[in-house]
Amino acid sequence: MGDRLRRAGLRRRHPRGDVPLPRLPRRGPAVRLQEGRPGVDVTAASAATPEPEPVMLPEPKRLGVLSRLAPEPMKVVLNWGRRYSLWVFNFGLACCAIEFIAASMSRHDFMRLGVIPFAPGPRQADLMVVSGTVTDKMAPAVKRLYEQMPEPKYVISFGACANCGGPYWDSYSVTKGVDQIVPVDVYVPGCPPRPEALLQGIIKLQEKIARESLGKRYGGSGTAPRPSTAALTSGLVRPPAAEGDR
Repeated sequence: MGDRLRRAGLRRRHPRGDVPLPRLPRRGPAVRLQEGRPGVDVTAASAATPEPEPVMLPEPKRLGVLSRLAPEPMKVVLNWGRRYSLWVFNFGLACCAIEFIAASMSRHDFMRLGVIPFAPGPRQADLMVVSGTVTDKMAPAVKRLYEQMPEPKYVISFGACANCGGPYWDSYSVTKGVDQIVPVDVYVPGCPPRPEALLQGIIKLQEKIARESLGKRYGGSGTAPRPSTAALTSGLVRPPAAEGDR
């Protein structure tokens, strides 16, 4: 349209004062769209490309002799110190992480309970709070970071999605609970739970720490029991069930 106006020089005007514009464009070359569309279907994994095996980290460092063989009064002091000095590593995956942030702010302030939020990393953390939906693709990362935490370590499953999958429990890509890959000490229900529910879960964990024996917790071996790795080895895409298997 601009070229036509420049060629006309704005001198050729319509009797009504408008610049004449063409009504229909010239016929251009016919361009056919590509036929077909991308297929959307669940396909079985090919036998020629097996799934890679999960990388298992070495066993964490065992507990010291003092933690396992100390007399009972000293164990009470050790448990008291660990109870009120929990460095938290938040593994926020979905909307429940917003409630965790709210619990750490000034209105609820879980630091008054002896909980220190936002540890620099898993190697400086005592408590992992898994808040949100854990998928099969994210499960190896949760497992790897948990194994990097020093002993003794604890896990709070925060919210319905972390507990059992929540509204997405029937999805092919969602892990049916974080306890399939790491041991969980306290479950906090809700979708999403309120910050007060997280405070109650922290208090329950502190009560558990106060009366526990590390020797009994780890069965005398000094290492936590390793849960099943079924969630780490399961395929991300599962083939549909056959008619005879239903």
